[in-house]
Formats: sequence, C-alpha cells, structure tokens
Amino acid sequence: MLLSFFEYLEQFHSGFNVFQYLTLRSILGVLTALTICFITGPIMIRKFTSYSVNQNVRSDGPQTHLAKAGTPTMGGAFLLVSILLSAFLWSDLSNRYVWFVLVTTFLFGLVGAVDDVKKLLSRSSKGLSAKGKYFWQSVIGLGIALAIFYTTSLPEETNLYVPFFKNIVIPLGAWFVLLTYLVIVGSSNAVNFTDGLDGLAIMPVVMVVGALGVFAYVSGNTNFSNYLSIPHLPLTGELVVFCGATVGAGLGFLWFNAYPAQVFMGDVGALALGAAMGVLAVLVKQEIVLVIMGGVFVLETVSVMMQVISYKLTGKRIFQMAPLHHHFELKGWPEPRVIVRFWIITVILVLIGLATLKLR
Repeated sequence: MLLSFFEYLEQFHSGFNVFQYLTLRSILGVLTALTICFITGPIMIRKFTSYSVNQNVRSDGPQTHLAKAGTPTMGGAFLLVSILLSAFLWSDLSNRYVWFVLVTTFLFGLVGAVDDVKKLLSRSSKGLSAKGKYFWQSVIGLGIALAIFYTTSLPEETNLYVPFFKNIVIPLGAWFVLLTYLVIVGSSNAVNFTDGLDGLAIMPVVMVVGALGVFAYVSGNTNFSNYLSIPHLPLTGELVVFCGATVGAGLGFLWFNAYPAQVFMGDVGALALGAAMGVLAVLVKQEIVLVIMGGVFVLETVSVMMQVISYKLTGKRIFQMAPLHHHFELKGWPEPRVIVRFWIITVILVLIGLATLKLR
C-alpha cells in the first residue's frame, strides 16, 4: 500500500525511489512487524488474562505441563495482525503472489481461531473435531491451489524441481493442484503438531520462512536465477517482504513465548503459519526443499502418524507420547533442552536447504 504512495511522491523528490528496492522494504517489513508485536503483545496478553482466555492443558500430557494451565492462549492473533498489517503496508499489492500468501494466512488463521474459541468455551483441550478442522483446511487449501493453477502464466510455475539436480524437472500439469493442496494442508498441520512447548514451533518457522525469503529473492532476480540455474519467476521477489514481516513478527512473538511462556500461540497462529510456509514453498518452487528445511515439523507429524497406526494395529505405542517432543520430555529431558536442540536441528537443516542453491 505504501509503495503506491511513495511512487506518487517520486514526482516531487527522486529520493523516494529508494522504496522501490525489495531489500529496504523487506527490512522495513521486519521492523514494522516487530514493532507491532511489541506494542500489541502486552495489551492483548492483559486482555486475554482478564477475560480468562487461558490454555487448557491435556490431562494425559506430561505432569510438568499442569503448571501451564491458566497461561493466556491465542497469542497467534497478535502475531498474525503483525504479519498481515506489515506485509500489507510494504508489499506491492498488484502482485498476485502477495495476495495468495495473505489470503492463505488469514483464512487458515480463521479456522484456527474457531478451534481455539471452541476449546475455550468447552473448557477443554478439544475444539473442532479432527474431521471438521481437516474439512475446512481442505476447502481452503484446494481453493488456493486452484487459484494459483488457473492464474499461472509460465510453465515453470507448475513444474516440480528436484534439489541437488540441475536438469531434473517434472512437469506436473493438473497434478500441481494436488501437490499444492498437500503441501499447504500438510505444512499447516505439521506446525500445529509441533506447537507444544514454549517457543518450540515459532523459531523453526522464522528460520524456514527466512530461508524461503532467500529463495524468493534469487528466483525473482534474473541475474541470480541464471547464475544459480534455478527457475526465474519474476513475481516471487515480492514475497521477500512477506517473509520479512513473518520473521519480524515471529521474533516479536518469541519475546513473549520464550520459556517460561507468557502467552501461547494457539491454533490461530500455528495453522496460519504452517499454511503460509507451505504456500511460500509452492510459489518459489521449493516444495521438496521445504521437507528438508522443515525436518523438525516432518518428524513431529510422522511420530503422530506412527503412534496412531501402531496403536490401532498392535495396541502398542512406539513412543511414550506423541508428538515427538513429548516423548523426550517423558524420557527426562527438561523442556528448554528439547526446545533448543530442536532449534539446532532446524539450523542445520535450513543450511542444507540453502546449500541446494549452489550444489546442483
């Protein structure tokens, strides 16, 4: 929005042309989102506390979590406000890719908000039914996938690129819709599974989205994309602003969510951030790299699937508790140790993902 305003001011002073640069607007996106988080966070935490918008802890979870009961939840609300407002202010709103990520983030956040509110009203950890939540995620995810598919203008937009191999490109055609749906919905649920300890989910999201911002920038730049032999997608460059806003808001939220947390993210934040991460990976053509960089999210999701399948088939559990982070807690790891070690793993995986830019 502000880009149009500064373009108008250019006729009075050429110095306003500096706001055309993606690097500057992405930095401003980071700082704006961070500032909004720092301003709105304490206000919303006080409001949530006064209205008893408190976390309902699973009765079958680790006993150390019982002390968390009463901590405000739905902190993802001010996180999303920070992301969406910052991205709206500093992005080029004529870019359809920007609208894809904004709409995806907002709609998945809406589903998460309904789920959180139902949990609060029922005074339990049960909100929307699994089928109900998955239904609305599927409707939105499929809708976004179709919208992207029917607005593509370049064949590269619907190809699948295999990392580490320069010449392996898979034209997906209409199968692109299925892949996009799976990536968005899968990523949304994966982050939601991971969001179980203070700061555990938000920092990996910040790191992965930051790395996707690097991919977006080089894909949108002709010189960089040609040099690195990656697909040139002119519209992706503008996604750097959204990625910057997410990084800034994520760091701002971590200020309040770090152990011991003053506020929890809730499904309103987790579902939205996961979906945003998924659609970003689709738009910058790094779906497979997302699986690598988001390995922690993948492990958490797989641990839940393995636990459910094993229990239904054999009546036995593979892990002491799923998702995986609870298993390590029950084995005696202190919560901060689990969190930091998962962060370290994510740093390593993100670096491997970024290495695919050159190693091919």
